[in-house]
Amino acid sequence: MRKYSRDARSPVPKSNNTSKIMSANVSKSTKPEKALRSKLFLLGVRGYRVNYKKLPGRPDMVFTKSKVAIFVNGCYWHRCPVCNLPLPKHNSDFWREKFERNVKRDDVKKLELERLGYRVLVVWECEIKNKMEYVAEKVREAIGAR
Repeated sequence: MRKYSRDARSPVPKSNNTSKIMSANVSKSTKPEKALRSKLFLLGVRGYRVNYKKLPGRPDMVFTKSKVAIFVNGCYWHRCPVCNLPLPKHNSDFWREKFERNVKRDDVKKLELERLGYRVLVVWECEIKNKMEYVAEKVREAIGAR
């Protein structure tokens, strides 16, 4: 049986299945990010950088010329206001605090980017799934593409 690595800061999960699921989560090039990049490519939108390390928060996509930073947020981890997903049943206090820290960090990074003159777009996973055309048009409009 394969062992899954855990961050020592997180509580021990109640089941191996939970550990397996949580270990499979990735932070870069997620399905929603890839879907958005693919759609923008089809629309002829190019010239962005992915996970740009030179900016606060390492935005998922950055259009440096037009100073637009895009975060593609997962509804669960970043607490989508539309989806309003429930907290995990086990270790609820830990997860509540973790999600609150995530949301605060997101807000701080957004403000830092705005202070640098960037327009920041936060795109939610559910928007990409349900309103891809709208999201792509919002990005095109932000960067001034035709």
